[in-house]
Amino acid sequence: MNIFLTLLLLLAMGATLFMLIKGIVTFLRTTEEDLKSGQGGPSASSLKQNRAMFGRILFQALAVIILVLLMMAKGNQ
Repeated sequence: MNIFLTLLLLLAMGATLFMLIKGIVTFLRTTEEDLKSGQGGPSASSLKQNRAMFGRILFQALAVIILVLLMMAKGNQ
């Protein structure tokens, strides 16, 4: 069981890192035109950044939950 949770933790951590890098790359690709466009709402770039950062937070929360489960399993031994 601990090996399974450890593998899930590694996957969640990897997914967190991937989403972090994806969000940073999207942020770096944002042009001045995107920022100054007179659209009524957020730009497409902003929406991509928000989705990437939401994914990062989701995977981070999953990693923390798995870590808590691992610690609980370790405490029961």
